[in-house]
Amino acid sequence: MSEGTLYDKVWEEHKVTELPTGQDQLFVGLHLIHEVTSPQAFGMLEERDLEVAYPELTHATVDHIIPTADQSRPYEEDAAEEMMSELEENVREAGIEFSDPNSGDQGIVHVVGPEQGLTQPGKTIVCGDSHTSTHGAFGALAFGIGTSQIRDVLATGTLAFEKQKVRKIEVDGELGDGVEAKDVILEIIRRLGTEGGVGYVYEYAGSAIESLGMEGRMSICNMSIEGGARAGYVNPDETTYEWLEETDYFQENPETFEELKPYWESIRSDETAEYDDVVTIDADELEPVVTWGTTPGQGVGITEPIPAPEDLPEDKQDTARRAQEHMRVEPGETMEGYEVDVTFLGSCTNARLPDLRRAAEIVEGRQVHDDVRALVVPGSQRVQRTAEAEGLKDVFEEAGFEWRNAGCSMCLGMNEDQLEGDEACASSSNRNFVGRQGSKDGRTVLMNPRMVAAAAIEGEVTDVRDLKEVQTA
Repeated sequence: MSEGTLYDKVWEEHKVTELPTGQDQLFVGLHLIHEVTSPQAFGMLEERDLEVAYPELTHATVDHIIPTADQSRPYEEDAAEEMMSELEENVREAGIEFSDPNSGDQGIVHVVGPEQGLTQPGKTIVCGDSHTSTHGAFGALAFGIGTSQIRDVLATGTLAFEKQKVRKIEVDGELGDGVEAKDVILEIIRRLGTEGGVGYVYEYAGSAIESLGMEGRMSICNMSIEGGARAGYVNPDETTYEWLEETDYFQENPETFEELKPYWESIRSDETAEYDDVVTIDADELEPVVTWGTTPGQGVGITEPIPAPEDLPEDKQDTARRAQEHMRVEPGETMEGYEVDVTFLGSCTNARLPDLRRAAEIVEGRQVHDDVRALVVPGSQRVQRTAEAEGLKDVFEEAGFEWRNAGCSMCLGMNEDQLEGDEACASSSNRNFVGRQGSKDGRTVLMNPRMVAAAAIEGEVTDVRDLKEVQTA
């Protein structure tokens, strides 16, 4: 097993005891909740006459079901209004801080936590959402959990976990024009598979990772779960500390920042750390990656041909055939020129301010294709306000995009933002499963934000490098 990694150090720091099951009981440093997976857990507490053990370590927001067009109450969808009302009541009774829409801080849970400084190196973080691995970008151990586990964390502040192996993924070199963090993680999943990370957490390292800003690191850690890993993380460094120092938490507690920094440094993986596996990737060889199928692992470089099912491992062939039939693609062709009906710029993977800025650079001075419905959904109200102040909203709207309020939106289609019929969508989100964006016949192509912008303009999947000179993410 691994030794001397950040994972090992933080695990031991939070270990309460070893349970008879062989699992370890870990103390949870931050519990993030939202409206979809928490109501049942609060109901379980009520049935047992239990209270929330550490409300000060819990933070709530609303993101999955909230409308992004008309947010007036009551919400048009009865289910959305019911979930929102339950969350409001639960957090009020428990004394949990709530980033609600009236606070100006509402947004996707994995955007809200980092931007407020709640997410910090060395913390154990859990949330009833699979993409909680996002927070590992700060050097935290962050896990998605289920409803019964949410109950346990609310009641005890702890949770039972099985320790995983650690795979180090070194990405060295320099990302080229039009290539972003999203392409790095799509390439990793393409190479290792959607089940390649089962039993592992991923440590992302190497010069290409270190050169990324926090937003790019979050995009990579966000999709660790799509590769089967239990979590993903990046060792904290000066880039991490500069981000944190500007957040609300440390602006209000500057002395705490100085006190914690030595601890953050101490939890970095040792130079002599031992890993269970090491994978290397050459960043110089990467190009924009898009998916051709119905899993994030079915991806291909924009100039590369779609693989023939018979050329894939035997256990992948039937899935590939079904995916190609659903997506209406042919082996040997490239994804360039694949017609799209909808483009979605948003989600916890790619809806932060730098994502919107880069996409706006592609959009400015151009027009959305006549046959395309294009949406921009900021990841939080803070992102939205800043983007609007910078004029990004104007750039997108003048080009023909719809500018929405913060929320998960079309990433999973739990509100009104959904595909219709067999529409094809160029999406900056994290999953392309059949039915993921609201229609069982809908087709989703995952790509980086600038590629989404290019698809909106051209009406088809387009190599953004052919549109204009772009800067490395």
